[in-house]
Amino acid sequence: MRNKLKGFKVFPDRYGFFPFVFLIYLVMPSYYVAIEKGWKQMAGIGLLLLFLVTYRQLYNSFDKKSYTYWLVIQVVIIIFLAIFYNLYNIFLGFFAAHFIGWYKDKKTFYRALGLFAFAIIFPLIVQWKTLELANVFYYGVFIVIMFISPFGIRSMSSRMELEKKLDEANEQIKELVKRDERMRIARDLHDNLGHTLSLITLKSQLVHKLISKDAEKAKLETKEIERTSRSALKQVRELVSDMRAITVAEELIETEILLQAAGVSFQFKGDSKLEEVPLLTQNILSMCLKEGVTNVVKHSHAKNCFVQLVKRDGEIELSVLDDGKGLDETNEDGNGLKGINERLRLIEGFMKIISHKGTKLIITVPIIVKEKKAGVGS
Repeated sequence: MRNKLKGFKVFPDRYGFFPFVFLIYLVMPSYYVAIEKGWKQMAGIGLLLLFLVTYRQLYNSFDKKSYTYWLVIQVVIIIFLAIFYNLYNIFLGFFAAHFIGWYKDKKTFYRALGLFAFAIIFPLIVQWKTLELANVFYYGVFIVIMFISPFGIRSMSSRMELEKKLDEANEQIKELVKRDERMRIARDLHDNLGHTLSLITLKSQLVHKLISKDAEKAKLETKEIERTSRSALKQVRELVSDMRAITVAEELIETEILLQAAGVSFQFKGDSKLEEVPLLTQNILSMCLKEGVTNVVKHSHAKNCFVQLVKRDGEIELSVLDDGKGLDETNEDGNGLKGINERLRLIEGFMKIISHKGTKLIITVPIIVKEKKAGVGS
């Protein structure tokens, strides 16, 4: 029993505080019920409590049948409260209008909209004699808004669904690219190194046999093994150098696309061509840049983001500046900053954070001269 209560949640976490804020619209219906007396007051309280149950269940219903069941109950309660208590209760229809917009199927959406229209118009017809001309205009404006709002909610819901599918598709593409890259590396290792390693094994066996019989020939074979192993080492280095690494210039293009999609203005200053910087350093710089910009999009609420790349003697400095709310000092190890630190340690780099009317992430790494080409001086 305790475990069930512990796992109970009024509304799903993904909606945050929004469902609770919406409950403020129950203040007026509660007042109209409170001014009644006797059994009518008790019945009204019961209807409002049932309305609250339907409101919660509509956020927690995951199948179409139960969702429609709770929506119908909610609409019926609105009709009762509007006819038998106060006509202003038809504005509870904003709750139902919100949930109608969640229907994905167009046919079901329009059916629910038809039921909703009846629930709003029927009480008006019943109470028509009590309405004044000024009130008709007042009701009319809000009823039109109620009828339009499901279309807006449905459009927003469809867009969110498309964005979710796009994110899932992008993740699948990334996984496919990784798998393809692993398969390519495996093929290259097998094709390029398989024969060479087999040759080394055979020659090692031959040397073992010749040591006691023909020492001079055994020495010649060991030289041949050394030459073959150098060749294998060269092949490994070529494979590693050919592996896909993201350059800073490529990541800057992705950065601009991400920020534009998030509605954040992007400005870059500096030279993104880092031809003298090894691919490993560029790859780590690119990952740090990506993490920093992701933080800007997710946490800063910024309108502008500035990226600057400065090359100095012996080092390179990359900075990401935003004009957002600033960094929470209690969470400086969070938001991926720990991961940035760990990556930078691999190349003896370090980072610095300045947070005042925005956040500035400064990344500094030493510029290491590229190694000589494989096989030279080995």
